[in-house]
Amino acid sequence: MPDADDLLRGLDPEQQAVARALRGPVCVIAGAGTGKTRAVTHRIAYGVATGVYKPTEVLAVTFTTRAAGEMRTRLGALDAAGVQARTFHSAALRQARYFWPQVYGGEFPEIIASKFGLVADAARRHGLSSERSLLRDLSAEIEWAKVTNLRPADYPAAAGPARRQVADLDPGTVASLMTAYEDVKRERGRIDMEDILLITAAILAEDERIAAQVRRQYRWFVVDEFQDVNPLQSLLLDLWLGGRDDICVVGDPRQTIYSFAGASPRILRDFSRVHPGAERHELVRNYRSTPQIVAVANAVFPPRRRDAVEGVVLQSQQESGNPVSYTGYPDEPAEAAGVASEIALLHRRGVPYREMAVLFRINAQSEAFEEALGEHGIPFVLRGVEGFFQRAEVRQAVALLRGSAHAGEGADAGLAADVRAVLASMGYTDEPPSGAGATRDRWESLNALVSMAADLATADPAAGMGALVADLERRAASAHAPTADGVTLATLHSAKGLEWDAVFCVGMHEGMMPSVHADTPEAVEEERRLFYVGLTRARHDLLVSWAATRRQGGRSQRGPTRFLDPLIPANHAARRTADQPRSRKVSRCRVCDAVLATADERRRGRCEGCPSTYDEALFERLRAWRSETAAEHKVPAFVVFTDATLQSIAEVKPVDPRALLRIPGIGQSKLEKYGESVLALVGESR
Repeated sequence: MPDADDLLRGLDPEQQAVARALRGPVCVIAGAGTGKTRAVTHRIAYGVATGVYKPTEVLAVTFTTRAAGEMRTRLGALDAAGVQARTFHSAALRQARYFWPQVYGGEFPEIIASKFGLVADAARRHGLSSERSLLRDLSAEIEWAKVTNLRPADYPAAAGPARRQVADLDPGTVASLMTAYEDVKRERGRIDMEDILLITAAILAEDERIAAQVRRQYRWFVVDEFQDVNPLQSLLLDLWLGGRDDICVVGDPRQTIYSFAGASPRILRDFSRVHPGAERHELVRNYRSTPQIVAVANAVFPPRRRDAVEGVVLQSQQESGNPVSYTGYPDEPAEAAGVASEIALLHRRGVPYREMAVLFRINAQSEAFEEALGEHGIPFVLRGVEGFFQRAEVRQAVALLRGSAHAGEGADAGLAADVRAVLASMGYTDEPPSGAGATRDRWESLNALVSMAADLATADPAAGMGALVADLERRAASAHAPTADGVTLATLHSAKGLEWDAVFCVGMHEGMMPSVHADTPEAVEEERRLFYVGLTRARHDLLVSWAATRRQGGRSQRGPTRFLDPLIPANHAARRTADQPRSRKVSRCRVCDAVLATADERRRGRCEGCPSTYDEALFERLRAWRSETAAEHKVPAFVVFTDATLQSIAEVKPVDPRALLRIPGIGQSKLEKYGESVLALVGESR
């Protein structure tokens, strides 16, 4: 047994205060990167070492098996191995299995691994679609209703005020399906994950003898990530306590980002009211990030009155580092290419790929970065995101497009219109579905394919369905299989609890951050917290970017997120980009000097009516080289360079790589692949 005072050495003053607060109630507001797990595990170990706690009488609960495992490992190293560190579900399941035979008799019901099958059966009983994305949304809504203690009959009245929406279904239909789901589950003798908590709560509430037994077993409670507790978990926690107040909760109001799944920030806010006289401690020393990153994270939140729910102002304990980078790009392909180039540069400077992450708001944003990293030969890991071309709806859509190409189908309306017509058989419409969730994610994936078709048609007006399928297959091959040691691609939600040396927060434009669905002040504030979570994942380098438009040549209608307003320095170049996206770069005709109005004109570098001045002999040599190169790499010719790009090369006759990069259609990746050959051909023409 270590000396109790030895356990406090190495803790900062605030962590020591937490460790010494052995009797509850105690509320610890722990900012990002402030060592909260270290503080609470030392608190438990200190309580054991001083004889205040008996290890087997302590229950520490958290939300993930990873966090619970980390807590058990640390407690074991501190000679407090007898303490139970579990997730809410694990702790509840252990009790429910033990007491079930005494209360209900017989075997404990089988727990379903997924709601999908039962939800599908319930949907069929109501004549609803069995589309996978709809089933995901319905499963999530059933989960939300159960963790917020809503019965199906109460759902319609609660759905409106809570702004719940499942695809295009009305609340009454959703409620009926919830009832059917419970019927199917009961008929098959199954329970789901939420039932584990409900069953345990019911046993403790209805059987005082069992409740007393559990309360004798556990006297001291610690709850990590308390800002993520939902009403059902809060109810279970109250039943475990049984009116006692020996509880320590640890949370960060500024990282409350799961209200869509039932988490209620009210539970943390009301802790001091429920437990009068509760001690409050703050962990403010950030050991993760540089002062530059911490200053930016603090600035995300406007100054307010400080109270128990406003979080803490972080104080970096690291040495000074690089300034936070802000970059506005003209379009999303440019953003993805720029981020890939920055990653390659950081890697050359010694940052391992596994210590870098690209974080975005929604899954559909991953495709551009998968492709850009693949083109640069940069390995990547997908976390909480399914690879774009591995998604079920994308695989189905590509198969349908391939079939259309083989059948020679098509119309005069254009490639994008043809693709829309094919995808209409999958339920695709030009207008997105109402609400968020899997149905919206599916639409975003299909809409991305439509956008790819439009981009291709702009680059090569003669391209048909076959060319599109070839381009999609090239993209899928380029976004190579993820590897274990690569750059992490993740949504902001799935990045919580993780950290990297370098973090790229991408796609940070209005409409995406905050989300277009954040249409109330409360929803916007949750988006602000989500943005904060992304920023505070970075240790040394933080790069924030956005794109003025989705595709090349599109109208520049998007500005950076409003959350960047207090962050971008007044004299920073990105501030001008933020105020006037793409206004700094005006393309003019090389023949008459007029402003070029269309994407095609900008690609050519001259007005449509101005005569061509390109070297036709050089153009033909470039076309012949392109054909040989395309055949060698087994890709369509336009994938190497479009005719418009070759004409620009033959017209400008660039003399070095820098001049070649200035030609539309040529980025760093193509420069590295083809630059030497192209410049050699241009040199020969002289």
